Amino acid sequence: MAEKRAFVTGHPIAHSRSPKIHGYWLKQYGIDGSYEAIDVAPADFAAFLKSLGKDGYRGGNVTIPHKEAAFAGVARRDHAADEIGAVNTLWFEDGLLWGGNTDGYGFAANLDQYALGWAANGPAVVLGAGGASRAVIHALKERGVKDIRIVNRTLSRAQELSRHFGPCVSAYGAGAVGELLGDAGLLINTTALGMHGDATLSADPGGLPDHAIVTDIVYVPLETPLLAAARARGLKTVDGLGMLLHQAVPGFERWFGRKPDVTPELRRMIVADIEGHR
Repeated sequence: MAEKRAFVTGHPIAHSRSPKIHGYWLKQYGIDGSYEAIDVAPADFAAFLKSLGKDGYRGGNVTIPHKEAAFAGVARRDHAADEIGAVNTLWFEDGLLWGGNTDGYGFAANLDQYALGWAANGPAVVLGAGGASRAVIHALKERGVKDIRIVNRTLSRAQELSRHFGPCVSAYGAGAVGELLGDAGLLINTTALGMHGDATLSADPGGLPDHAIVTDIVYVPLETPLLAAARARGLKTVDGLGMLLHQAVPGFERWFGRKPDVTPELRRMIVADIEGHR
């Protein structure tokens, strides 16, 4: 039986931790398979998609800057990809190339692991209105959160998401964040603030109620300024690394036929890799 092959593609791609995650699982479960990083320039991406059926790959992951091009280039899409407007996972089904999006799944599964019951915690304030924000809002809606407040520097982008996701989603400019936190049960940063040693605080968690949960999709550093401030305030915090680990689960299951576990050992391995690249 031929080796099962999968990949991650982006431009650049050398920094991706996906090969380490999938390689760990392949070894853990004794699966005859491979998962490699492939750098594809934007101009070559359409041709790359067309070649996939001929090169033995069962599918793969798609990262920046190809998620929107993958959305446009697949034959079929799942509901999450349609809602989010981007594809991060590819697979073949009945001879057709399908595209899905597992970012929302990863976000929700991370909170399930570290803050069980989070979806019933009250209104959610989402900082940012980019692609990651779309995945988070989709996950919040799927879990039944009825009051989702998007805060963004450019109000029009937040309003665009509010229109797309419907009546339970409202839009605000950055100046409104303070007044929105008073009854919020979830504060979620989807912006790049706090990444790679940026000390900027994306919002002040001081105004949140005591039961609030604060999470950040940034995972380098693991404890962002927002999470540090929330922890100092005594709030429950969840870092962003689990979202990266959990979003990899559905793809692995599709390509290699086994649903993998996100274990403490896997997390320790990726944390060591992050710390080794500082």
